[in-house]
Amino acid sequence: MTGGGALLAVSDLAVSFSVRRSLRQVLAGQRSLVRAVDGISFGVGRQEILGLIGESGCGKTTTGRLVMKLLRPSAGSISFDGMDITRASGMEAARYRRRAQMIFQDPYASMNPRFRVRDVLAEPLSIHRVGAGRRERAGLIEKALAEVKLEPVEEYLDRFPHMLSGGQRQRVATARALILSPELLIADEPVSMIDLSTRAEILAMMKEVQRARGLSILYITHDISTARFFADRLAVMYLGRIVETGSPEDIVERPAHPYTRALISAVPEPEPGRVKTIRALPISGEVPSAARIPPGCRFHPRCPSATEHCRRDPEPVLEDVGPGHAAACRRWKEI
Repeated sequence: MTGGGALLAVSDLAVSFSVRRSLRQVLAGQRSLVRAVDGISFGVGRQEILGLIGESGCGKTTTGRLVMKLLRPSAGSISFDGMDITRASGMEAARYRRRAQMIFQDPYASMNPRFRVRDVLAEPLSIHRVGAGRRERAGLIEKALAEVKLEPVEEYLDRFPHMLSGGQRQRVATARALILSPELLIADEPVSMIDLSTRAEILAMMKEVQRARGLSILYITHDISTARFFADRLAVMYLGRIVETGSPEDIVERPAHPYTRALISAVPEPEPGRVKTIRALPISGEVPSAARIPPGCRFHPRCPSATEHCRRDPEPVLEDVGPGHAAACRRWKEI
């Protein structure tokens, strides 16, 4: 971690959801649980960007919602700036939410379609009672729009969300998250719904704001290529667990876990004379259901290097494979 210690510290965090049961299961007293997040630990340093990457359904977004206290964890703890906010409620939770804000994956769905841009940005100011009056709040709104490069601001203040492009909506969503001057930003797939040509521009803008404000960011994405560009450190997630952590260079250039290698193999490589190069993936099959997690290493049904020990022995934990680099695989030295 960078910037003088952890701002956010998550320890053994877990959440399970009950799923609909059949009549036979009800009569037998059976209970089926989806272990969406299954005991993860990580930290986000001050002024650091941590990239949380993995396939859809691995628990990334659920982790972000747990950190934002939009979901109640089943186990584990969340510490922010040295304070345990796991069970915080009422005014304590409200104070935390002012210091930690979230950018949601779909900016259109996260905005009231009846609100103009000025109303979208005024809402958090009103909820948290920021700004002495209408004039001061108007100044904060204009400053936030200018910071995310929506200028001249007068052209955007009275637009409705449907009157904005995808990139402009994402900038407004970012401005809404920044307007309360948070210390931690949870960015859940902030560029996944934007045209490819606009993604780098949005990420460069977010990086500029992060450096100017000294923000800490938990960047949630399935795209390892943007994570490598944007994040200071990466954590790879699979089926509710973190299976590898390290610097972007270590993760991309020296992956130790077979799942990380598969993620990297899935990224197309440009080749002169061809639109893209498609390589055969080293794994097959679908991610198992989080309601029926395989015994042993949870990745073994898809791992080409799995042995009987991987299937039978207790689940591996993260172990050091290099300076600042850890992986949850017993066979990392061999493969």
